Amino acid sequence: MTTETILLLLLVGLVAGTLSGLVGVGGGIIMVPALVLFLGFTQKQAQGTSLGIMLLPVGILAVLQYYKQGYLNFNTVLIMSAAFVVGGFLGSKLALSLSDDKMKKVFAIILLLVSLKMLFFDNSAKPKQTSGNKDALIQNIENKN
Repeated sequence: MTTETILLLLLVGLVAGTLSGLVGVGGGIIMVPALVLFLGFTQKQAQGTSLGIMLLPVGILAVLQYYKQGYLNFNTVLIMSAAFVVGGFLGSKLALSLSDDKMKKVFAIILLLVSLKMLFFDNSAKPKQTSGNKDALIQNIENKN
């Protein structure tokens, strides 16, 4: 691996990590396109690499920051993680059965649809206001039990 490749990988990882901590994205939206466009990975290689990075606890420092401020619901994380494991298995089986060209198109269409929805059609209800305080969140959870 060349020095240039290592520097590009570090840059992509840094940008993806920063955006992940900032707005909760990174793997699919930043790393996959960057690996394909700047490093010549195939779509499937980029997706596999992005998933491999997610396997490690790379977001732990960002998670701790959100936890300290009271913005982490462990029940939601556990339920969604269990579903994510199953969905990841099924999605990987489907992705690997398609050609690289088709996967690029599927990936691009999903990004486009999500961005259009968020830009022009986001009529979602306002999120519940949290205090932003870990102690208040714990108190709230204890009061519900």
